Amino acid sequence: MNFKWCYAEIYIKNKKTMITATHLHAMLIHFPIALLMAGFLSEAMALFSKKEFFKNAAFYLLLLGALGAIAAYFSGNYAGEGIEEGPLKGPIEAHEEAATVTLWLAIIAAMFRVVIFYLKYSRSWIKWVSIILFAVVIGSVVRTGYLGGQLVYSHGAGVQLSLPDFSQTTDDD
Repeated sequence: MNFKWCYAEIYIKNKKTMITATHLHAMLIHFPIALLMAGFLSEAMALFSKKEFFKNAAFYLLLLGALGAIAAYFSGNYAGEGIEEGPLKGPIEAHEEAATVTLWLAIIAAMFRVVIFYLKYSRSWIKWVSIILFAVVIGSVVRTGYLGGQLVYSHGAGVQLSLPDFSQTTDDD
């Protein structure tokens, strides 16, 4: 598939620059990672401090993180277009599978918390199920991020190399 709308031309200091799906994915992915991690830390703080602020912060950070994960997932799908074959096939598939699991876990955890919130359900075991589910989401985020990092730093996926212009020689040569 060819998605012509997967890039945008912008001007930075009067220089035309193109933002591709790969660039967009790199820009978007860090928000859900940070939101979900901060949400989990807030959840842990709520557990130990019993303060309502941390409980509410964890709830909203989980919701925002799940929404961000949806955006990051789709931008990642577009960023991976055209790399389904060749030496990156295995690492891309592993990252895509991990991202799919992470996306669904984040959505399930967020929906679980929304149901608990609206039903005002406050049993002790529900709190523990919620925390364990959130921890599983974080574990999945870490694995997906690791595999994404391997794509970039070990395999060079999405990296544009800038080589020097060898056509210009100096008089010293």
